[in-house]
Amino acid sequence: MYLQSNKPISLLRYWTTRYLLTLCVGLLIIGIVSSIWIKDAATEKQLDVTRLFAEEVADRVVDDEGKLYVGETLHQILESRRRFMGVDRNLLLFIKDEHDQIIYKKSGLPSSFEEDLDRVLEIAEKADKVKSRHGDTLFVVKKDLDNDLQKLGTIILLFPETDIRVNKEQLQYLVIMLGSLGVLGWAVIYFHSKKLSKPIEDVVEAAKQIVEGNYDVTITKNIKEREIHELVHTFKEMADRLRQLERTRTELLAGVTHELKTPVTSISGLIQAINDKVVSGDEEREFLEICLNETKRLEKMVEDLLDFNSFAVGEITVQPEAQNLNKLIHEIASQWQIGQDVETITLTTRMPDQEWTILVDPGRVQQILINLLNNARQAVTDDGVIELHLYEKESELRIDVTDNGKGIREEEQSLVFERFFRGSNKKEKVRGLGLGLSFSRMMARALGGDLILTKSDANGSTFTLILPKISG
Repeated sequence: MYLQSNKPISLLRYWTTRYLLTLCVGLLIIGIVSSIWIKDAATEKQLDVTRLFAEEVADRVVDDEGKLYVGETLHQILESRRRFMGVDRNLLLFIKDEHDQIIYKKSGLPSSFEEDLDRVLEIAEKADKVKSRHGDTLFVVKKDLDNDLQKLGTIILLFPETDIRVNKEQLQYLVIMLGSLGVLGWAVIYFHSKKLSKPIEDVVEAAKQIVEGNYDVTITKNIKEREIHELVHTFKEMADRLRQLERTRTELLAGVTHELKTPVTSISGLIQAINDKVVSGDEEREFLEICLNETKRLEKMVEDLLDFNSFAVGEITVQPEAQNLNKLIHEIASQWQIGQDVETITLTTRMPDQEWTILVDPGRVQQILINLLNNARQAVTDDGVIELHLYEKESELRIDVTDNGKGIREEEQSLVFERFFRGSNKKEKVRGLGLGLSFSRMMARALGGDLILTKSDANGSTFTLILPKISG
């Protein structure tokens, strides 16, 4: 049994084949139309020559006195003129007088045509074409013979359609033209298909390298076609993005391993020292207290990983309730400031005169703002300033958390909400998994709002929590 192969073929072959088939069909149609036109032109030319011959015959059979005269030498004279004018030898000539009687006809007519002559001539009087009994088509040319006073008779010329000769040079020119157009069209199609397929082949090759784990792919060709340029440009952006994610994943693996290993190693060492009776008394209690603190940090990191995993799959629970947002922000700010061990950090709140009551989950808002405040605390020095600012913008309420720290590097600003990403400044002095901002953005979106980085420069950073405004 024959099974058709579903194996895909190359873009170059696929489109070149189809373009070529389309071109051939188009040229075939042009060839047929041109052939018909050439045949019609040849037919018209033959008719014109036959009409001139009819005029010549009329001059020969009408004498100077304006009477119809058919002499014995008419046949030789007309045959000579026919050859001179290039009229086909199969031309049939009939001359009728004023009584519609045939007074002259070309000799040597086939007997089958003689039997059908009356019918053919009767039709020829009224039509430009006539069919013989055998199915042959004959063209008709008529010329009335008259003088100034009366009609003298009629000349009827018949010639078969099969005798129309098409100019061979015209057919040769047509074949050469169509052949040249076919070759030129194929060359143009092949060249442009190859040019079109080349950047796509480069993208495919680059994609194969990415599949194999090599994200350092480059496609540097300058492409003028907008769609292909956008395809290549988007693919390059995707490759860069994958490269960044792969680098982040590698850093994450190293970071998570380090962050989890450090407290485990510390706890293991301290417990080993206590177990071996290396320390005792107050020092032993101090070691145990350190172990307890490290255990809490380890527990917090594991909880962050578990919570983030739950949030990442959409399991974010939100319990909205009518809440005075102004009052909630004051409470969050007070609670956070009480928990700080450095009193030189200044936290200010800036609220509008209007009290805003909206449907929101206060616990989630607290989680987001506490995380932003903690990040701001890590960004500023001991005499830093942090501000909470609530304001209205169109159909939203916005809460800005602004600090006067060193800011975030420009090349890292687009990555701050990536999971497990930790800025270079933060890595040096703060331990963690880099889930806080990603975690907070998920919660903000679950509340129907968003969390964005509004600005960051050498003078500090501003993160904005956006919440939908619903008046109470």
